[in-house]
Amino acid sequence: MNLQYISDSNGVPTGVFIPMNDWNKLKEKYNDIETELNDIPEWHKAELDKRLADHRNNPDQVLDFDKAMDDIDKEL
Repeated sequence: MNLQYISDSNGVPTGVFIPMNDWNKLKEKYNDIETELNDIPEWHKAELDKRLADHRNNPDQVLDFDKAMDDIDKEL
């Protein structure tokens, strides 16, 4: 499989590109792969919409992930 990795500006991998030929082979081997990828429960979608709205309404309430992890490590 000829995968291409997508990285952010810091070189951290953030995604994978799968060529169409390889994707089609995966779909043949795993018949339900597209259904499983698109079968997100409605309550998951609703929760995500709620969280995104909360973030838009209160952007100052967001914690920096790395700082939060550092704070947790200090408390352990």
